Amino acid sequence: MDARFDYLLRLGDDALILGQQLGLWTGHGPALEEDIALTNIGLDQIGQARAWLTLAGRIEGQGRDEDRLAYFRDQAEFRNALLCERPNGHFGDTIVRQFLFDTYAVGLHEGLSRSSDPEIAAIARKSAKESAYHLRHSRAWMVRLGDGTEESHAKVQQSLDDLLPYVGDLFHSDEATQNAAVEGWGVDPAELREGWEARFNEMLDESGLTCPESVPEQTGGRVGRHTEQLSFLLAEMQVLPRTYPDAQW
Repeated sequence: MDARFDYLLRLGDDALILGQQLGLWTGHGPALEEDIALTNIGLDQIGQARAWLTLAGRIEGQGRDEDRLAYFRDQAEFRNALLCERPNGHFGDTIVRQFLFDTYAVGLHEGLSRSSDPEIAAIARKSAKESAYHLRHSRAWMVRLGDGTEESHAKVQQSLDDLLPYVGDLFHSDEATQNAAVEGWGVDPAELREGWEARFNEMLDESGLTCPESVPEQTGGRVGRHTEQLSFLLAEMQVLPRTYPDAQW
């Protein structure tokens, strides 16, 4: 697999799967404002996915556009981080998942906006504005829930404890990411961890939440090893285009 194609799949698949997850909240948010907010953030993620997957398809050069890459790949071909496919759960679960990802995405898009590849840089600059808003939203809720009632604190703390092990997949570093950084068109996610930890610790200080002493990291998404949850998501997302592959609007 071409290194640049693989790298772009990781970016596109993260956004695609998160967008699909957030779309499931439409009509089910705890309040109208949050229903709209989560839906809009999901739409931002889908927009980013379209941009990254379109560029990936052109680089691959096999005639696959964003739709073919989204709807006609099997689970093992997806390269999203495991965190992105964790179940929505309750509102606190979704907020924690989003915060952990947003904290990473802000640093990622900032770095990619300086890419030597003008197309990557352009997508990243637009995505960076969206990610900054996403982080403000999820961080505000982390503080609100963590520093809220005894029940809200306990629930969001449990969500944090459950989801932190999946963060390691975001920072997966291999030959593809290292070469991307050396060649100047990409960012090695391992280099983003220090900034992520600084933003994460700032949130802990303000919210009263705590980080478990030991966090065993779960990885595999970047190389196509996924959890059962992704199969459920893909089955729902892909059923219509696979059933009617030649359908047109």
